[in-house]
Amino acid sequence: MMTTVVLIAAGVFAGALNALAGGGTFVAFPAFALAGLPPTMANASTTVALLPGTLTSAWAYRHDAQPLGVASTRSLLLLSLLGGLVGALLLLNTPERLFGALIPWLLLLATVVLAAGPRFSAALRKLGLRFGDRFAMAMQLLLGVYGGYFGGAVGLMMLAAWSLVSTADLRELAPLRSIMVSAANGMAVVCFVATGIISWPEVLMVMIGSVIGGYVGAQVGRRVPIAVLRIVTLVIAVATTATFFVRAYL
Repeated sequence: MMTTVVLIAAGVFAGALNALAGGGTFVAFPAFALAGLPPTMANASTTVALLPGTLTSAWAYRHDAQPLGVASTRSLLLLSLLGGLVGALLLLNTPERLFGALIPWLLLLATVVLAAGPRFSAALRKLGLRFGDRFAMAMQLLLGVYGGYFGGAVGLMMLAAWSLVSTADLRELAPLRSIMVSAANGMAVVCFVATGIISWPEVLMVMIGSVIGGYVGAQVGRRVPIAVLRIVTLVIAVATTATFFVRAYL
């Protein structure tokens, strides 16, 4: 019963975070790990459990997505799908022990991007650095691979990369981000389900919670400043990363 409560609560919190500012992986993944799932299964289950919320956002944004400017939306979509497939296959072929050792570093990377990604992109732009369509497409493929393999803060990574090639406001890029993240994660989910790596009882609990959290998050988002939400997400990210480093190396 306690495991059920924890998983549903984690789903609610993760769904709310994804609806508001991103970072639901930092809640859902530790919950699956605490439920006793091995790292690879916990990671794949996280991707599956949080996909419905991502797809809902993508569907809601389907008419609002604006082209990036330097690369066509269709090209970015195809690269996201291909990257998600490659990332999922890499995960499925990564030994459990190796992936367990990589998790703290992947979480650290996601946390750094969560904290400094937009500022880093702005700093590069101030230096006068400009990137074109080849850079945008190469980065999209790599981010698709990352999304299929792990996915923590991948949406924020996309926004950070796109800010180097586009002058569009981050809010204007949000619809395109939702669609591309859905593409990468959706392709990964197909692979995970087909190979039977998913632990469905735990996934369904988090999935139910994430649907509730996504709705609640949309309501709360109208009242809570985005800065507060980012701080809460960052605190969770730092705590989760520190916990997994302690587990892995102490």
